[in-house]
Amino acid sequence: MKLTGREKTELFLEGVVTVILLLLLNLSVIILINQSISTNPGLRDGIFIIKRSILIGPDHMHLWSWENIFIVLLLLFDGAVVYWRLIRRYHQIQLRHIISELHYIANGHLNHRIPFKLSGNTQSVVESINALVDSVIKSMDEERAIESSKDELITNVSHDLRTPLTSILGYLGLIRDKQYHSQEDLLKYTEIAYLKAKQMKSLVDNLFEYTKVKQTGTPLSISKIDLNQMMEQLVASFELEADKSGLAIAAKETDKPLYIEADAEKLGRVFNNLISNAIKYGKGGHHIYLSAAVGQPGEVVIHVANDGPEIPQKSLDQIFERFYRVESSRNKDTGGSGLGLAIAQSIIDLHGGYINVSSDEKLTTFAIHLPVQHGDKLSKKPRQKIAE
Repeated sequence: MKLTGREKTELFLEGVVTVILLLLLNLSVIILINQSISTNPGLRDGIFIIKRSILIGPDHMHLWSWENIFIVLLLLFDGAVVYWRLIRRYHQIQLRHIISELHYIANGHLNHRIPFKLSGNTQSVVESINALVDSVIKSMDEERAIESSKDELITNVSHDLRTPLTSILGYLGLIRDKQYHSQEDLLKYTEIAYLKAKQMKSLVDNLFEYTKVKQTGTPLSISKIDLNQMMEQLVASFELEADKSGLAIAAKETDKPLYIEADAEKLGRVFNNLISNAIKYGKGGHHIYLSAAVGQPGEVVIHVANDGPEIPQKSLDQIFERFYRVESSRNKDTGGSGLGLAIAQSIIDLHGGYINVSSDEKLTTFAIHLPVQHGDKLSKKPRQKIAE
């Protein structure tokens, strides 16, 4: 920290005034002591006896110059007082600089930090202030991100609800105004309105599920799950649907039973979302693969893979964001609510695990990493390409 000329002058005057006051005090003390000795013969004789009785060194020299020792002690005391006063004044100047920096930050310069490199507790204060400002800025940024996220959520939900609702109102309006030519037209309009209403219900259900799993402290119904058995059930549940899309779904069993502690219902929702996406977006492919294996100690890794079209690399980092869709249009037939993968990631987070995705021209693979025991938490690793 650099001192200004005025502050240097302040320190100099502080030292000068302190020295003058100490000299006056020392002079007063010496005068009082001399007067006391000169007016008190007994004290003078006692001092003389003490001086004769004190011997210094191997030559037994007498201590006669007690005045010199007293003056040396006074000078040491004076030096300590001057140093203490100057250090005290210097710390006051440092504090003024810190307060000035705080006022500068408080006036809106939030990117500014106190640049001083001081010593002792004062440096700890500076570091604590800078850390506090960083924390406040981070909280403000998070608050802005939350507000922006809320606005985006409202915009996306409004868009996705308005589109089917417009169709429903349009076709129901045609029915109300009897603008149909036959019973077949009436049934057609009713069927379209019904399907659009189901689409709206699916979006609302997904939105409700997303908000529920994103809440902190969401309860989990933990039980011991046999992953081999769960994968067999998933294959049986989706076999017909996959077959209609020209896909074969299969699960690779492990050599021995593989158990984890998890919420079976919520974990089933994760696999339902992933397999449904594989069927929906895997057109052109032929297979969906399910497999599970032991990863690091206390970890299992479950793969859901398909050999459909490759996901563009630029989309891999955004694919778990809510309402994000790989397609450019939000109105394509394959376009769902855009919440399925966000829900899946939130459920995996609740279990203390994480999910990664990799995609190339051969396979698109979602790798789910879960702790074996409930309550453990895995550290997320960077996304890696998963070999076929």
